[in-house]
Amino acid sequence: MLHIVLFQPQIPQNTGNIGRLSAITKSRLHLIHPLGFEITDRHLKRSGMDYWKALDIVHHQSDEDFLNSPQKPERIWLLTTKAEKSFWEADFMDGDGLLFGNETSGCPDRLHQAMEPGHRITIPHYNQNLRSLNLSTSAGIATYEALRQIRSSLENQYT
Repeated sequence: MLHIVLFQPQIPQNTGNIGRLSAITKSRLHLIHPLGFEITDRHLKRSGMDYWKALDIVHHQSDEDFLNSPQKPERIWLLTTKAEKSFWEADFMDGDGLLFGNETSGCPDRLHQAMEPGHRITIPHYNQNLRSLNLSTSAGIATYEALRQIRSSLENQYT
């Protein structure tokens, strides 16, 4: 199973879209609090639509709570604009987690420092005048690359 981890997301529509992505891909969604909205927010439900009921979701009261949780992913990949290693260079495995920072400030330094060496990755963008992709777009891109690799790895294991 793949884990999608959101650090203190602030925009309900992004979280709703990522919740829908998580439900469709049977990935576990981890939300690290505090959130910038209420889970009952109508924009969140509208983005996630009826998929929210099919969601495997875990709430963590803080990043420390997440890092100490028995439900955390086996390995964590931090997606950040501050990394030099591309997500295409990552070797994703079943049980991995994709950690995304919030929309305005990303992840704090303490989470960057908690990552294993080589587990800070970026989605390349070619217009250096622009800051980054939208959070839900980034989550979709990274999730499907990770699933592609995991599926390929599992198929090779059993053939």
